[in-house]
Order: sequence, then C-alpha cells, then structure tokens
Amino acid sequence: MPAVLKARIGEPDVVRPPQTVLTGLIGAQIGASRQPVIHMSEARAHGFTGIYRLIDIDAVGGTDALPQILSFCRAIGFAGVNVTFPCKQAVIPHLDELSDHARTLGAVNTVVFKDGRGIGHNTDWSGYADAFKAEMAGAKLDRVVQFGAGGAGAAVAYALLMLGVKRLDVIDADPERAAGLAAQFAERFGAARIGVAADAAAAVADADGIVNCTPVGMAKFPGTPFPAEWLSPSHWVSEIIYFPLETELLRRARALGCRTIDGSGMNVRQAAEAFRLFTGRAGDPDRIRFFFDEAGRPA
Repeated sequence: MPAVLKARIGEPDVVRPPQTVLTGLIGAQIGASRQPVIHMSEARAHGFTGIYRLIDIDAVGGTDALPQILSFCRAIGFAGVNVTFPCKQAVIPHLDELSDHARTLGAVNTVVFKDGRGIGHNTDWSGYADAFKAEMAGAKLDRVVQFGAGGAGAAVAYALLMLGVKRLDVIDADPERAAGLAAQFAERFGAARIGVAADAAAAVADADGIVNCTPVGMAKFPGTPFPAEWLSPSHWVSEIIYFPLETELLRRARALGCRTIDGSGMNVRQAAEAFRLFTGRAGDPDRIRFFFDEAGRPA
C-alpha cells in the first residue's frame, strides 16, 4: 500500500466524537456491489462508523415496493441511500425534492434524507465529468460519438456537454430512445450540439472520441458495441463498464495506441460525491480508488 494512502486510511482526517452513519443501496441484483466496502472504509478513514446496507428490490416486490422501502429507511435513521438499476427513474415520484441536475436528467442515483424529506441527486454525471477531467486532460472534444442512450447514457451525455463537447452524436439500438435523449438535451444545450447519428460508421470515422454507455463489453455481454475495425489511433475511447475493467473495446483501442479511460473512475468519483452528500465530509477519490481496487481483488 502506498505510504500516502496508508497514512490516509490509518488516521482520521479530523478527531470527532464517535458516531454512526447509516446508508445503503437500493437496486436489483446488487450482491456484487463494491459500494459497501467503499463507503464503510471511507467512513473509518474519517473517524466514524459507517453502516452500508444492500436492499435488493427483487426480494421485496420490485419497484412497487419503493415507497415502503424509502419510508422504512427514513424512519430508522438512514442518512441516505444510493439508487441503481432499475430504480433511478422509478424513485422520483416518491421524493420530495430534486437537485437541478437530477431534474434535468430525469434520473436519481443518490437520495439524502434531511428534516423528514427525501431529496434526489445525481452524482453519475459529475462522477464521469470529474474522472474525465482527471484522466483525459487535453482530449479533443470537437466531435464525440456516444453508443447507448439509457439512464447511464443520459448522465454521460449531460457530462460530455457540460465538459464542452461541441457536437455529440448519439447511437442506440432503439432509435426512438436516442432521439428522445437528443431532444431532451437540445432544449438546454442547443440542437447544434447534440443529435442522432444517421450513419454510425461515418460518425465514428469523423469523431475525436467514442464513449460506450451500452452493456456490451460486460462479462455477460461480451463483444464490442460497434465493429472494432472502425477504430483508429487518433480516437480516444471511454467506457463506463468496470466489470471487467478492460473490456474488449478498450483492449482493441489500446492495441492501436488510443487514449482510453475505463469505467472505474466514474464509479469512484460518483461514490465520493455521494459520500459528501450523505455525511457533509468530502470523500477522497484517491483513497476511495484504493478501496475500490481492494474490493475487486479475489479473496
């Protein structure tokens, strides 16, 4: 373990009275999530006890149970919960307030309970943006192609436009979903900055960067979201998948000499921001990265 991280992990940032912060994750099939390790380890580094519980909606009636789950969490003293598939949109009607970013995205991945109210936030977009700025500084942003227009795709598209991408072309297996995402953000950023690619191969050929927001490349969905032969060394390539960290797309891109960024940075930095929202204390991305990596090592 690097000495600087050992110091961070072994010593509380500030001496405070003992306390416990209860948080958790609501979603389906979340048993392999690294969030409990990340949040509880980061709490220890700050000098307090963090308890992080997984709440699998498949065991309690699906998304129809969200009102009861949220009421229960609020009643027993949860500081907040993270929210993942398939609850990011379904949770919204059951909240009292949304942050501006969550409202714009129409998706929530973090709920904070405060003064008896449930407040929805979205740290996916900022997690992607912060990771990109940290790992891809100087990347050309004139034209970017994004594959995938689902919930995660919306957060990434928003992040890319906030980062200053001049033209974002969206491609999805469902053309109507791609058109809907483009229309959603054209209202805020202008139709000249986002649209649907009519010809995927031509869009990739003209692009500076390519982002994969589809599940293709995950262990259970092997392959690439488009023919890897379309890649060129001038492209930068970004993934949001982090299991595995090296997808087939990233492997092929790296073999060509492309600049790449995997999905771990987005996950780490969204967790750091969620931790801040839950506790009021800034999560340390470098330390959380260490916890993230440790959680992924074989036992």
